[in-house]
Amino acid sequence: MNRIEKKFNELKEREEGALISFITAGDPNPEMTKDYVKGLINGGSDIIELGVPFSDPVADGPTIQAADERALKAGTTPDKVFEIVKDVRNDYDGPIVLLTYYNLLFKPGVENFVKKAKNVGVDGILVADIPVEESELFYNSCKKNEIDTIFLATPSTSVPRLNNIIEKTSGFLYLVSLFGVTGAREKVQEMTIENVKKFKPFTKNKIPLCVGFGISKSEHVKSILNVGADGVIVGSAYVKEIENNLGDKDKIIKILEEKSKMFKSGTKI
Repeated sequence: MNRIEKKFNELKEREEGALISFITAGDPNPEMTKDYVKGLINGGSDIIELGVPFSDPVADGPTIQAADERALKAGTTPDKVFEIVKDVRNDYDGPIVLLTYYNLLFKPGVENFVKKAKNVGVDGILVADIPVEESELFYNSCKKNEIDTIFLATPSTSVPRLNNIIEKTSGFLYLVSLFGVTGAREKVQEMTIENVKKFKPFTKNKIPLCVGFGISKSEHVKSILNVGADGVIVGSAYVKEIENNLGDKDKIIKILEEKSKMFKSGTKI
């Protein structure tokens, strides 16, 4: 049993949903990421998701795009992200997921990227721009290296395609809760609630269903879990705080811990 599956089993026993916390690795520089991750973990985050900075992150809104730019300017490469993960692993034995784009796997070779990820302790990889229909090499490489393949489903995903995605997904299914790009929203849209209800019958007893895009309050977490989701992914709400407090590392760590604690408080089912 790998770390992601083990974590969801533990949470189920405690009757809690999962808090998956995302930040961009290397934002604003690689040296700070480990400390930011520590803040998220101390606040109660169950799974850490690190974005591998990319020059054209098409699924992301302005907040995470800006974080990618800062990280790239600081010299954050995929190899540097692997170093960060290895460093985090010295103190943390929980699940770590990478969010990346296919170009970053294609350039060094998919098998090479996946093998490096495995060697530093990555548990799952989500490639934001690879359709499941074209994922055979990625899927097989991850399976060979015992890394979970996390795929996206969207509000427009058809039932036949959803079943195909679920078949290739391990770790958890990432439900993009609304149309558009990443970014914190003030309210949970009715579309989000309806999509959780729509997708849950297909994932039940197969794969954890986790919801991302737009979550910025503990009430959002509660409302999403109460209709059947197994976890939530929070990203822009953290990344915005990093942007707002650049240059004050200690303050950022404190805020990330407080935010993580706040979101985690909403995960009691």
